[in-house]
Amino acid sequence: MNTTTDSIRAACTAQATIATPLGPLLLARTARGLAGAWFEGQKHHPGPLGAPQRPNDELLREAADQLHAYFAGERDSFELPLDLHGTPFQHAVWQALLAIPGGRTRSYGEIAHALDAASALRAVGGAVGRNPVSVIVPCHRVVGSDGSMTGYAGGVERKRALLTLERAPAAA
Repeated sequence: MNTTTDSIRAACTAQATIATPLGPLLLARTARGLAGAWFEGQKHHPGPLGAPQRPNDELLREAADQLHAYFAGERDSFELPLDLHGTPFQHAVWQALLAIPGGRTRSYGEIAHALDAASALRAVGGAVGRNPVSVIVPCHRVVGSDGSMTGYAGGVERKRALLTLERAPAAA
């Protein structure tokens, strides 16, 4: 595993799995906020967390409600306390992702430039790929510099479906 996943696993106080149109989504929380949202089969999925299943946990229920509204096309952003586990650089990238409005995309280069790290495209890509809170921290809104679909830890088909849901422009 990696230190981010190990950190989330150690701090996780409750988890729940919800059904979405794109498959089951595991939600994990800590005492500070939502720390994870992973599609089944997603790259970097933490596997068993060891925390109790608590689908009625207030934060997990609120996250599920907001995600259901998102998939119904009723919202494009989330209002949830987050407890993101990662390096300072990863946190900076994830904050940049949170600034991408629904229905819009940004390239890896645009994110790197915004972080004054124009030469760090690979590092930006790595941080985007390690985002532990799929959909809510919208890593699916990051595309290639020519607008093309690029990798997505949840799979390019899910990325395409999320962008279609948001009616974001992206190349096939």
